[in-house]
Amino acid sequence: MRTWPLLFSLAACGDNLPARDAAPDVPGPACTPVSGQKLQQRRIVYGCKVPGAPVAPACTDDTVVLVTSPPGDARLFAVQRNGTIRVLVDEQLIAMPFAKLGLDDGGPVHTDGNEMGLLSLAFHPQFATNRQLFVFYTALNPDPISLSQYPYLDVLARYRVDANGQLDPSSAEVLLSLLDPFVNHNGGMIEFGNDGLLYISTGDGGAGGDPFGNAQDTSSLLGKILRIDVDRTDAGKPYLIPADNPFATGGGAPEVFILGLRNPWRWSFDRATGDMWIGDVGQEVEEELNYLPAGKQAGVNLGWNMYEGNSCYAAPCDVAGKTFPIDSRARTPTPWWSIIGGQVYRGDCFPDLVGWHVYTDCGHGGLAMARVGPDGSRSIVDVANTFIAYPTSLHADSRGELYETNLDGSIFRIEVVP
Repeated sequence: MRTWPLLFSLAACGDNLPARDAAPDVPGPACTPVSGQKLQQRRIVYGCKVPGAPVAPACTDDTVVLVTSPPGDARLFAVQRNGTIRVLVDEQLIAMPFAKLGLDDGGPVHTDGNEMGLLSLAFHPQFATNRQLFVFYTALNPDPISLSQYPYLDVLARYRVDANGQLDPSSAEVLLSLLDPFVNHNGGMIEFGNDGLLYISTGDGGAGGDPFGNAQDTSSLLGKILRIDVDRTDAGKPYLIPADNPFATGGGAPEVFILGLRNPWRWSFDRATGDMWIGDVGQEVEEELNYLPAGKQAGVNLGWNMYEGNSCYAAPCDVAGKTFPIDSRARTPTPWWSIIGGQVYRGDCFPDLVGWHVYTDCGHGGLAMARVGPDGSRSIVDVANTFIAYPTSLHADSRGELYETNLDGSIFRIEVVP
């Protein structure tokens, strides 16, 4: 049985928000456009455990798993696995945490197992006015009846920001709480689409090989990408099921939008086109990157656990109705063993990167780029350079500039050098 990347000791960073009623108009770091596609990583925050490097202010012993921004706001919010969220302004850490949601801080986030904890953060498209944000985390199951079989929960919750610009812990509203039997394969990436709906990735429940068959079970919310409307409610639910979800009227759980996933740790939308790029961590043979164009996503079956990438995993394998990866990486001879889906570059600083999806792998540590042309042609490029080891995420800020994190708690900006 193989579990995905976070199987090492972990580390992190430090910061917070100034008091204000609306999101500030904070300019990002100035840039002069640089041509070319020669990429490098510039470290902007040092992790706690880098030998000989300065220690970041307010640094704690945990990793950063994602860096993201509110819409139209150039601040960076660093999500730590231990439940802390910190802020960078102009790529400088602010000392006071924006939020502390770990069990040690009186919060719900539980970190047993190195794939558990606070896994993702997404800001509402109207965050500047409604001050809503959403987090996905793992927690302990408090129900004594189901505890023995399902000791953990995968939780989607909504929070609000208070008048002082801090996350208000008392505003917590749990929207989804999924019973989870094992510590691994928790997925956890959440992102709003151009349609204003929230998309949530879930792992297949863990262990190895999807022993309960969750990924292909349309009635299960595990091993899926879910899609919900968080601005309206439905009968008995704190959200609305979009009418065009594939199982909205029957045949499966109405929240399910895409099925057949093992552990979609990191994925994203192309903000310009609405295309989806999904990195799905493999079992023993292949890592896969999936490309789903806008308008052709609902009900797609990505194959697990019949298929691991392009390889048959659990016979009988049937290609009918399955969608296969745009890029599939063998674990040998190259050390790809936990793919990390990135994001399509839509920034202004590096014009020759525009339209390229940049992604990585926790084991390989290098960078790769993929692009689909207007005629449907596909290009895959491995970037030549030396890059950091053990990355955990690669995501864009509100301007479309790319930032990467790794297991030692550092944050890097992806740049082009002449």
